[in-house]
Amino acid sequence: MAKKGKKLVEAAKKVNREQLYSAEEAIALAKETSTTKFDATVEVAFRLGIDTRKNDQQIRGAVVLPNGTGKTQRVLVFAKGEKLKEAEAAGADYAGDAEFVTKIQQGWFDFDVIVATPDMMGEVGKLGRVLGPKGLMPNPKTGTVTFDVTKAVQDIKAGKVEYRADKAGIIHAPIGKVSFDNEKLIENFNTIFETIQKAKPAAAKGTYMKSVNVTTTMGPAVKIDAANVTVAK
Repeated sequence: MAKKGKKLVEAAKKVNREQLYSAEEAIALAKETSTTKFDATVEVAFRLGIDTRKNDQQIRGAVVLPNGTGKTQRVLVFAKGEKLKEAEAAGADYAGDAEFVTKIQQGWFDFDVIVATPDMMGEVGKLGRVLGPKGLMPNPKTGTVTFDVTKAVQDIKAGKVEYRADKAGIIHAPIGKVSFDNEKLIENFNTIFETIQKAKPAAAKGTYMKSVNVTTTMGPAVKIDAANVTVAK
């Protein structure tokens, strides 16, 4: 078992592990108990009552956070012709076709997100074994396989977050940095919370939102009272 550092142990004492906090209280406490010298990421974890072994209970998608994530994403666009020019004009860090397939096959990974037009997926598909395990493969469900490359690039640059339930039915999503104002983190939290709520599969039975925790990089988890989070109708 890994030994916890003194700072984390002291920070954890400020958190009542049996208490369910409001989103506002939890975010403030998570920031207060951040133990890093750098500007740590604030992350939310949703444990959902779904069976991801069943196709009709898998959850995957993307949402643009109103206040961004505090991280600038490097975007690679696979396109050709006019769409290539469109990608460059939209602010893509890299844009091209087959030459980037070769570069990635040779070990180049100076990007965070890939967008591809549908007619380029034949080429991008060659990278499935390389991109798949890293979670970098473009997917229509997350809006990264599209002919509207302008919107795709602009959304990513604006703070688009991809989410996906893992085998245990848990979704992890960043909502900003410790340096963010509490109000901005709460607004981002509410956006991702509402998105996950609305993504509930019709086939899911029992309690859907089993638990929600907010934490910072290397900080203690703080439980949120999901039942009392106000969701816009």
